[in-house]
Amino acid sequence: MTASVPSAPGTFSGAIPAALLGWYDRHARALPWRAPPGMPAPEPYRVWLSEVMLQQTTVAAVKPYFAHFLARWPDVAALAAAPEADVMAAWAGLGYYSRARNLVRCAREVAAMGGFPDNEADLRRLPGLGAYTAAAVSAIAFGQRAVVVDANVERVVSRLFAIAQPLPGSRRKIAEFAENITPGTRAGDFAQAMMDLGSGICTTRDPNCLLCPLSGHCAARAAGNPADYPVKAPKAVRPVRQGAAFWIERGGAVWLVTRQGSGMLGGMRGLPDDGWAAASDGTGEPPLAGEWEAAGLVRHTFSHFALELSVRRLRSGVPNLAAEGEWWPIERLPDAGLPTLFAKAARLALQ
Repeated sequence: MTASVPSAPGTFSGAIPAALLGWYDRHARALPWRAPPGMPAPEPYRVWLSEVMLQQTTVAAVKPYFAHFLARWPDVAALAAAPEADVMAAWAGLGYYSRARNLVRCAREVAAMGGFPDNEADLRRLPGLGAYTAAAVSAIAFGQRAVVVDANVERVVSRLFAIAQPLPGSRRKIAEFAENITPGTRAGDFAQAMMDLGSGICTTRDPNCLLCPLSGHCAARAAGNPADYPVKAPKAVRPVRQGAAFWIERGGAVWLVTRQGSGMLGGMRGLPDDGWAAASDGTGEPPLAGEWEAAGLVRHTFSHFALELSVRRLRSGVPNLAAEGEWWPIERLPDAGLPTLFAKAARLALQ
């Protein structure tokens, strides 16, 4: 079989979007932030919120968070008026917490503007909106032609055109090919169709080429090796850092601190720690003298390093603490919005 694809960027193939959009009209996923094919576009707020949440996160994980945010903050004005601490607590568990801080900053800027701008260039100027999110909001919410490239799209395009250059160096070429096949109309549906295709059929392992609407256009399938794409450079070894977290308990409450706005888990409540960071181990020194007990070890993986966190407890002889923090009732600990790392540490300390 000969794949009917452009051999290089610069030649538009209208057959690809036509085939993909026809498939999408029949098989589009029903998602709470989407409008079905042929229906009016969803509100920009819903598109923006979902796209920010979906970065580095699965659809299944995002659905309950999206529903909770909409119920609590149904529009951008409501979110803009929310205390940042409340938003950070509601975000707990989704990870990549700089997204939540930027969410509040962006909501406040958009509310002051009177609404979201309708074009990619102006969307790019908003806090936290990179190239992908700005293109997605522009295309899906406003119907503008924008080239939307996420990990699913990278995989589909790499296979369609058998791009042999490894990621991340191939991203410019992928974007050029994606530009070639993005139609002038229904760009939002096209972007979502590419995402659906990548998540459900053109998957990382064992792509289901028999069900793919683009199989007749796919150079990798014609060569018999679609799973070899996208080509990836060897992964760098992820360093392992050592640190400690300290459970300080008194009168049915635990001492929590709010981490600095910049840095790891910035702006989140957490247990006091020994200053561990992505680039260095912690000191191992507790924040005060006392009869500390070892509670165990928590292992947690961040994007660029792994952390082994020693958890220590102090439950007797706890003095009045002068440092900035708060005594949080242990029975209400689920309401503190602890990030996953410290939620793990808390569960260990309570055993």
